[in-house]
Amino acid sequence: MLRSNRDKQQNFELVSIEDLVPADHMLRKIDKYIDFSFIDEKVRPLYCEDNGRPAIDPVVLFKMIFLGYFYGIRSERQLEREVQTNLAYRWFLGLGLTDRVPDHSTISWNRRTRFKDTNIFQDVFDEIVLQAVSHRMVGGRVLISDSTHIKASANKHKYTKEQVQHNTKSYVDDLNAAVEADRKAHGKKP
Repeated sequence: MLRSNRDKQQNFELVSIEDLVPADHMLRKIDKYIDFSFIDEKVRPLYCEDNGRPAIDPVVLFKMIFLGYFYGIRSERQLEREVQTNLAYRWFLGLGLTDRVPDHSTISWNRRTRFKDTNIFQDVFDEIVLQAVSHRMVGGRVLISDSTHIKASANKHKYTKEQVQHNTKSYVDDLNAAVEADRKAHGKKP
């Protein structure tokens, strides 16, 4: 007998998001070893204690930016969409299935206004890398490259070692460019 799954989309199910994220998922490993709680102390002076509406947890905002950086998501609007649909991202951020995902404009405003003229992104990035190094998650000894378009240098006795330092500025610049392109596309002021 032929049956349709259309009606199943309206069923109510009792599920645990914890059970839906695979045990070997990379975000579980990151969550196990990286303690993001240091972010609260770093950003406390940038928030008002007794004025305005309640803020979105800054750890969630920074974890969202971390997800974008880690998975190469170059737009805050796209990052919002990815978090809405990806269970592992929701789990990592501490959001339930029905919790509202922070809006891309909120992420952008915080990044461009609240944290403007600070080194907060670099400080957070550096702390995460230090924690990852201390747990032997990264070592910085091996560089893997897609060499499809790189001319080969086959002399094994002639090479130089270079230490490459990577920071968050290029990622933040990409996010700013995406915001400006989106504003221009929607006829808004820069």
